Amino acid sequence: MPDIAYIDIKYLPGVGPKKADLLNKELGIYSYRDMLYYFPYKYIDRSKTYRIKEIDGNMPYIQLRGRILAYSTQGEGARRRLTATFSDGTGTVELVWFKGIRFITDKYKPGNEYTLFGKPTLFNGKINIAHPELDHVDDILDRNTGLQGYYTTTEKMKNNFLNSKGLQKIIYNLWNSLQGPLEESLSDEVINRARLIGINDAIRNIHFPLSVDKLRLAEFRLKFEELFYLQLHILRYTQLRSRKLGGFVFKHIGDYFNSFYHDVLPFELTEAQKRVIREIRSDVGSGRQMNRLLQGDVGSGKTLVALMCMLMALDNGFQACLMAPTEILATQHYETIRQLTEPIGIRTGLLTGSTRKKERETLLNELLTGEIHLLIGTHALIEDTVNFSNLGMVIIDEQHRFGVAQRAKLWKKNKIPPHVLVMTATPIPRTLAMTVYGDLDVSVIDELPPGRKPVQTLLQYDNKRSTLYTSLRRQIELGRQIYIVYPLIQESEKSDLKNLNDGYNHIREVFPEYKVCMVHGKMKPAEKDTEMQKFASGEAQIMVATTVIEVGVNVPNASVMVIENAERFGLSQLHQLRGRVGRGADQSYCILMTSYKITQDTRKRLEIMAETNDGFRISEADLQMRGPGDMEGTQQSGIAFNLKIANIAKDGQILQLARDMAREIIENDPYLEQPQHYILKKELNRLFAKQVNWSQIS
Repeated sequence: MPDIAYIDIKYLPGVGPKKADLLNKELGIYSYRDMLYYFPYKYIDRSKTYRIKEIDGNMPYIQLRGRILAYSTQGEGARRRLTATFSDGTGTVELVWFKGIRFITDKYKPGNEYTLFGKPTLFNGKINIAHPELDHVDDILDRNTGLQGYYTTTEKMKNNFLNSKGLQKIIYNLWNSLQGPLEESLSDEVINRARLIGINDAIRNIHFPLSVDKLRLAEFRLKFEELFYLQLHILRYTQLRSRKLGGFVFKHIGDYFNSFYHDVLPFELTEAQKRVIREIRSDVGSGRQMNRLLQGDVGSGKTLVALMCMLMALDNGFQACLMAPTEILATQHYETIRQLTEPIGIRTGLLTGSTRKKERETLLNELLTGEIHLLIGTHALIEDTVNFSNLGMVIIDEQHRFGVAQRAKLWKKNKIPPHVLVMTATPIPRTLAMTVYGDLDVSVIDELPPGRKPVQTLLQYDNKRSTLYTSLRRQIELGRQIYIVYPLIQESEKSDLKNLNDGYNHIREVFPEYKVCMVHGKMKPAEKDTEMQKFASGEAQIMVATTVIEVGVNVPNASVMVIENAERFGLSQLHQLRGRVGRGADQSYCILMTSYKITQDTRKRLEIMAETNDGFRISEADLQMRGPGDMEGTQQSGIAFNLKIANIAKDGQILQLARDMAREIIENDPYLEQPQHYILKKELNRLFAKQVNWSQIS
């Protein structure tokens, strides 16, 4: 049988060039295989057929069987509609169409018997069904099973008669046209150990399930296979990289590290920080290039760990750099690190898009000669003109803000790739970490510095605003400062969200006795820095801002964060914003402002924020509610994340099984050269042939 991955879909009877072009452009379907692997997104049980006398206007989708008695049309032009009287002998219903009228009257003739599927509604005292699905009773698709799959389509496809039923018929024709069984895509070893059904049974029952049980077996097989090959791909390249790619050896801990640790470090490290530093020290002394992800909640002390890693590089004759996503964050890191390291003779440079030409020239020259030990900056670090004397350690902060190709450029700043530590304050759910960052070793700082009080989070509604303002005034009288965050800069005609400009003016009116500053992303860096300084110095008591303050703002005296229209933010983003307070010794508060008119799901999300400060619990809930495609950073990871059937949020157990099996195979046969793994190697190469090997890029 020819390889269906290479047969153009346009050659399938009933498709042709025009429909093939739509399938190409709208769904990315080019071949027979693509079509078979385009799976339904839901199933409806059509095994029960109702009688018309049994139905009412409050029922969900139902199935009837009967005849069209007569057609009639009403209205003119765009208002024209077609009505049919449909009867099964126990009563009649009206069928209504507002478009495709000629197609309906040509295809479905009065007197013939049809099965009908649709949603009954009550209108003017009569039950009608708008745009029902109609099929001849001898249509084999309806005889196959009571479970009917529904396929995602687009408006353009529907206008060309490629709705869900149209796709189902194409897939049915394709399935029946195959000259033999599909070639198995997993080895016998994997199929037997995971207790999977064969690929033929799986594809047959995912599209045309013979029973609910067979559908579940098909789903399990296809989800497992998808996740298994993703894990096999990640783990194979991780293994090959660790075997082939050497790294600088940091042989000893010297004066810079020890002087800092004993004489400069302002407080004792937490046990979690010490554990992570030991893990990193083991990596950089192993002779292999380090590729490690450091997760830590807001305020857990990741920056201090990063600095101590950079000191290891300096002690072994190397330079180090730290790249941050914004100038605010880069500048904050620079000021903090410079103050901590100047006493032990370390020179630190800052490079951003705002660095003036003359300063830049001097800095680049001193970087090349090795006079600058540490370089802190933004995307400016990856420019071709930035060259180091001997770069040995790269730190990337808030790494999900950078594209993979951007981060890759830092690898080329030395002949041997430097060690890489990527950091995130957005805790990553375990299942997502296994997939998106499956090629990285992971360290977690799961402990906050002593003395930090958990932030109290309160859900408050708009009608309690006067009470809120009284509480804010009391906090300011105690010497504290306030953040108020808005989702928009300017008012939008399409949205009733609170906006920054109006909010700024309103807050100034409510608190005329206090200084109010404003920060947003469209400001010039100098303007932004001026406003930030007003708040950091205590000159301003209230900062009105957008999410530009989500990362990189550290004002320990700020004890209250008010988030307007909190329902418009994801859980992880709310958690990041909340992390701007609670950085001092005082009790801090996060107020989530919203209206009563929010959905039950939205209320549930906000209640989770009020219940816990645990970033990992919040990220798991965010993944469950929003799905992996919406999680920050998944598109930046470099992993092809176009899963067709598996769901990272819901299929954690299948993912773990697939990863464990893939790891065992790769550990025993890293090049997949053993005869029993031939099929795995062939399928893996086919699936990932066009993908850049990002797994060698942190």
